[in-house]
Order: sequence, then C-alpha cells, then structure tokens
Amino acid sequence: MVPPPALQPPYPLIRQGLLSGEIIPFLGAGASLEPVTVPAAAWTPPPPMSRLPNGSELTDFLATQATFPAGEPRDLAKVAQYFHIQGGRPRLDQALRNIFVQGYQPRPIHTLLASTAAPLLVVTTNYDMLLEDAFTAAGKAFDLVVHTTDARLGNRILYREHGSPQIQKVQPRKLLIDLHSRSVIYKIHGSCDRLDPQRDQYVITEDDYIEFLSRMVRQTAIPAFCAEPFQRWPFLFLGYRLDDWNMRVVLNRLSPLVRAQQGIASWAIERSTSPLKERFWAARSVNVYAQDIDSFVQDVEQLGPL
Repeated sequence: MVPPPALQPPYPLIRQGLLSGEIIPFLGAGASLEPVTVPAAAWTPPPPMSRLPNGSELTDFLATQATFPAGEPRDLAKVAQYFHIQGGRPRLDQALRNIFVQGYQPRPIHTLLASTAAPLLVVTTNYDMLLEDAFTAAGKAFDLVVHTTDARLGNRILYREHGSPQIQKVQPRKLLIDLHSRSVIYKIHGSCDRLDPQRDQYVITEDDYIEFLSRMVRQTAIPAFCAEPFQRWPFLFLGYRLDDWNMRVVLNRLSPLVRAQQGIASWAIERSTSPLKERFWAARSVNVYAQDIDSFVQDVEQLGPL
C-alpha cells in the first residue's frame, strides 16, 4: 500500500507573515548546521574549524576535555555541568568561545531572514553569530538582545541598539522596542560576543537551565517588548528537536491559553518527525512538517522576494 503524500508547509501563509513582519522565526541548533546530505569531515577542534558542531559532537568534545565518567549517560547540559565542576566556569566559557567565535558562513535560512523588507523579531537559542553576520552583510538594521548567565548581572539582560557601540545592561521588564521600526535578534540562551569575551553568555549547564526556567516563572527572563507578539503572532520553529523538554517548558510559559483562545497556529520545520511528535505539538497548535531547512528556504524563495 502506497503511503499518502506528506503534508506540505503553508508556504504562502508563512511568506505573508515574513512580508508583514508578524511572524516569529525561532531558530534552534539545526538551523546553523550543514544538511546531512553534504558529506562533512569529522569535527575536530581546536580551531580553525570549518563548521559548527552538532549537539553530539559538542557533548563529546566537552566530555573528553572534562574526562566525563565512562558509562554515564551523556547529554549536553549534564556534561557541561560536569565540565563546570571539573574546570570552573571560566574554562567552560573559554572552551565554548573557541568554538563559536569562528567566522562560519551563514546558512540560507539566515540569509533569507536578513533579506526581508519588513522588520522581524527573530528568536534563537544558538550561541553562534550567524544571524548577526547575515543581517550585517545585508545592511539590515537590528537591535541585539542577549539573555545572561553571569550571576553578577542579576536578572538584567544585555541590549545593543542598532548603530550604538554600547552594550546596555537592562531589566527585561523595562526593555521596550518598537518592533515595526527595526528588526530584533533575541538570543534567548545567550551568545558568544566576537568583540568582547567578557560579554559571552551561555545557557548550557543544568544549573543554567534551572536558573533560566526559574526566571521564566518569575517573569524576569522575557523582555517586555516580546509580551504582545508572543501572544499574537505565529511561531516558525526551525531546526529544533521537538522532543526537547526545554522547548516544551518555554512554550508552556508563553501564554499558551491566550494563544489557543485566539486560534493562533504555528509551524515547525524538522528534518524528521513522527506521529507522536506531531500529536504532541498539535495540542499546542504547532503544525509539524518533515523537511530539510535548506529545501524549505528554496520553496519559500520560489514564491518571490521578501
């Protein structure tokens, strides 16, 4: 029996959201990685490195550096926590910086988002600077907002207004930005900073995630300018493992009842999916489509310029 054809993403609806600026691209690790169809050499630090590591490669690298116990189950947060215990936070941050500060080439999805005429609110959990590089190369104005893990900053986040060399340390509840005037790149799990290692921030250890989620509960994590769009605009998830528990918690904190009452549908593009994933995310009004991100970009571009 021939299986039914897979459902296709609603490209015209997604394109219209990008044209109006009233859609929130939400980029995960997969958005920064080369497609699996491209043969890639083994990822072998130290730098220079030709590509970013995937989650397993980064986990294995940190585990090797910290002599993570053999036979113990590995996941990135757990291994990063052990590295912190073994070597201290400065060494962990330096190891991450050595990886993410490299001048990698933006992927097609970054270039697509930077090409839009309308200002966008783009959210990412990635530490790399591919979005910033793509927006800069396209000459598109953007503000940068970075979640912090440095305990000395308390609940403050880092904010750089377009055109300003200064980084401000602000309370999330007080940060108001006109999203119709220019784009905002919001790095919800921190970021590497090419100009100043003192500004590097990484939500990566188990303790980091606990603190991040605690701030979500206390409503001291998400900036004020995100409140309305997070309740009213559809999300476009790109490059996430949709079985990631952290993403589930984040979504649960983004006013799911308000969004459900308004009948807001969102979309997720994932290389592979399953009926279980689709059922789970459908309950959160997220429609899941199995597609490579580069192919998704090509299909959107075929509809015309943004």
